[in-house]
Amino acid sequence: MATTNVMKAGPMLNAYPDSIGGTLKEIVEFLENPQLKDVFQSFYILPSLFNTDLDRGFSVIDYELNELFATAADLKALQDLGIAFKFDFILNHASVLSKQFQDILKNGEASEYKDFFINWNQFWEGYGEMTPEGYIEPHPELIKDMFFRKPGLPILNVRMPNGKEIPYWNTFYQEVKYEKIDAQDLMDAMPIQFASAEALASLVNEALANGQKPKAIDLGRFSSYQAKVINLLESRRKYLGQMDLNIKSPLVWEFYEDTLQKLATYGAEIVRLDAFAYAPKEPGARNFLNDPGTWDLLEGVKKLAEKYHLTLLPEIHSKYEEKIHEKISEKGFMTYDFFLPGLIIDAFERQTKETLLRWINDIQEKGIQAVNMLGCHDGIPLLDLKGLLADEQIESLIETVKGRGGYVKDLHGKKNIYYQVNATYYSALGENDQRMLLARALQIFMPGKPQVWYLDLFAGKNNHAAVEKAGSGGHKEINRTNLSLEQIQADLEKKVVKEQLALLQFRNTCPAFGFEAQLTVLDSADHILKLTWENKGYTATLEANLQDYTYQINATDAQGKVTHSF
Repeated sequence: MATTNVMKAGPMLNAYPDSIGGTLKEIVEFLENPQLKDVFQSFYILPSLFNTDLDRGFSVIDYELNELFATAADLKALQDLGIAFKFDFILNHASVLSKQFQDILKNGEASEYKDFFINWNQFWEGYGEMTPEGYIEPHPELIKDMFFRKPGLPILNVRMPNGKEIPYWNTFYQEVKYEKIDAQDLMDAMPIQFASAEALASLVNEALANGQKPKAIDLGRFSSYQAKVINLLESRRKYLGQMDLNIKSPLVWEFYEDTLQKLATYGAEIVRLDAFAYAPKEPGARNFLNDPGTWDLLEGVKKLAEKYHLTLLPEIHSKYEEKIHEKISEKGFMTYDFFLPGLIIDAFERQTKETLLRWINDIQEKGIQAVNMLGCHDGIPLLDLKGLLADEQIESLIETVKGRGGYVKDLHGKKNIYYQVNATYYSALGENDQRMLLARALQIFMPGKPQVWYLDLFAGKNNHAAVEKAGSGGHKEINRTNLSLEQIQADLEKKVVKEQLALLQFRNTCPAFGFEAQLTVLDSADHILKLTWENKGYTATLEANLQDYTYQINATDAQGKVTHSF
């Protein structure tokens, strides 16, 4: 049964806290601009708002505010502007720099948090064979349905204070660093003369700089010191990464509730559940969207969220044909409309409303409450469309966006596993102002709550220089360009920006829209999409031409008087 919560459906800004001007304070200044009055009802602030270390915020140390970017006063100033918040909560993992993981590194198996994360060998005990390297290799039939996001088993070996190595489950990023040593470090750790210690330190540091692991370093004439050198280097090992949480631990559920309560105190209205589908794990079962584990997890988190009057938005990419979005809706949650960005590009390229219409009917018939978008911090999800569009149409879309300067990164080198094409939405539309405006008009008339990526608003172009600077894995930087307040002020004079702001202000203030409103599709030619919203006597009508990218919008009040005409 679909959720009965009546969520405010006004437009939602989406940005990092440093995307505009460098801090949240500058974003407040931006939103105080008279041209932004009544444009946004809410703001999805990405998680670098919090104390984080990696993945531009998605590796959370704790949910305290990042003092470089934000203060409680900034959040209060946004609330005073009538802005509600959407924040991220990462259910599957936490940073190795979190207090819980650092306590394990300090206290080892005596730590109160020893079960807060997933000890790989305990998890797989009785389900595999111990390897000489000290981790269990699960029986092949038990992991055949598991999806690992990187080559090999998802393990990070963690050294305890007593020197014991314990493998922990690590789905996402990991990095192990070995610190350089000097002669005094060696002399403190072993009986060695200063001159020899200097020579040995130089040899070891050069090997580490070349990427060698301690056990692989050839110490040559200093080989008699090998065991002590290895122990010294390993004892000073440092980590970066995101460690999977053990959702069977009561302490994890205390952490879940504490976090939701904190987000509520910040003024959260919506909480986006990131990476939730990886959290439930069982030997022999899927480790992504485990059934029924995933739904049990969501139900438990939902009960906690209800205590703090929070609406949950589970984030998951899946193919349309798998109907995961429908199941999330049936379970009483909002869902992401990851289909709209590709459907609009497809409608423009083929000049037909056919598939957009099918998706509108789906949302209406199934009572789906969605957050929709054009661009976002990740990429344009095109493989999600499988089942809505034919495979050759999806391939054509991918090639179109790539031909306009976008990037595709295949996961593990497997074609069509990676579900996003990285590009700004403006560039994906061929950097055409009229297409951008029609895309925005279509978005605000689609069922759901429109989420607006800040670069889309300013017709941002692909930033290839940022990708090159970021190096391997930096493809997402193509659509994450930070803007100065000076740039913003200049861009506010552009027609494509002014008209988008006018559309969003109309969407935010016109009473015809909302989750409780009624949408009607009017008869028209195949290249014309005509939609009318009605609520309490107010109406808003869009006529969109998919051939020449023009549109007409008219709105009336409860007395039938025209209030808006675009």
